[in-house]
Amino acid sequence: MNMLNAIQEASKMLYIDPAATSVLLSSITAIVVAVGASIIIFWRKFKKKVGKTLHLDPNAGKEVEDELVVTDAEIVEETKEEVEEEKAEETAEVAETEVKAEETETKEEK
Repeated sequence: MNMLNAIQEASKMLYIDPAATSVLLSSITAIVVAVGASIIIFWRKFKKKVGKTLHLDPNAGKEVEDELVVTDAEIVEETKEEVEEEKAEETAEVAETEVKAEETETKEEK
């Protein structure tokens, strides 16, 4: 009987509360994410340092587009007019939907 009592006592001490399990899983998840992020950061720094020491350019094969600078006043005015027209069209569409909504409300009231 002594052995049975010892097993029962040991099983009582091994009980883990569900809330404690949740906290434990959250902590393990946070540690895994932090370690993974640290590895990624250190790997990128390592690649950058190796690239600098070996004089490797990560942008060597990429095409770079020229910066677009508008200097013609006519083009600037045309662009402003287009933007104003788009805004006017949007406000007209909003007004139409509001009118349709009011019409449906009045029909439902009748």
